[in-house]
Amino acid sequence: MARMKFLCDADRCIECNACVTACKNENEVPWGINRRRVVTINDGQPGERSVSMACMHCTDAPCQAVCPVNAFYTTADGVVLHSKDICIGCGYCFYACPFGAPQYPRVGNFGSRGKMDKCTYCAGGPEPDGSMAEYEKYGANRLAEGKLPLCAEMCSTKSLLAGDGEIIAEIYRERVTKRGYGSGAWGWNTAYRETITS
Repeated sequence: MARMKFLCDADRCIECNACVTACKNENEVPWGINRRRVVTINDGQPGERSVSMACMHCTDAPCQAVCPVNAFYTTADGVVLHSKDICIGCGYCFYACPFGAPQYPRVGNFGSRGKMDKCTYCAGGPEPDGSMAEYEKYGANRLAEGKLPLCAEMCSTKSLLAGDGEIIAEIYRERVTKRGYGSGAWGWNTAYRETITS
């Protein structure tokens, strides 16, 4: 089975936020929660780079390792999901995540922020695929329909890629070869404990 991964090529991102809008609309994400966001480094300066950030569905997910109630699980295709029914809102996952992916609907102390929310790779949650309960808690389950996450499909520059990790890595290698350099496989090594070599 394919190992699903994200890659944001920082050399292509134009900070249009189409990925953010697509995610919010497809999943009806509540106000105040951003499953995906675009961060610009050195804004307005030479060497400015923008990256689309969300849960990277890490190989050894630190959020999963620190969760005291085992609300996280990894699917057969490597997508890291969680159960809102089990989550106690403690925030450990937020502090453990190197990408700042876990989000909470309210600001507050332990247990008062509500259930954690994060990118689901458009793979739903533990409820039956395509059920209304799954959609209401986790959003669209595009993977069950044979589709990729909408954020990547809506990226006009194809900076944000999603899919089988081997295919994504090969696309990036071809880009690096064509450009003659590669500075933008942002987060790949942190999330998947591997590098993309040309």
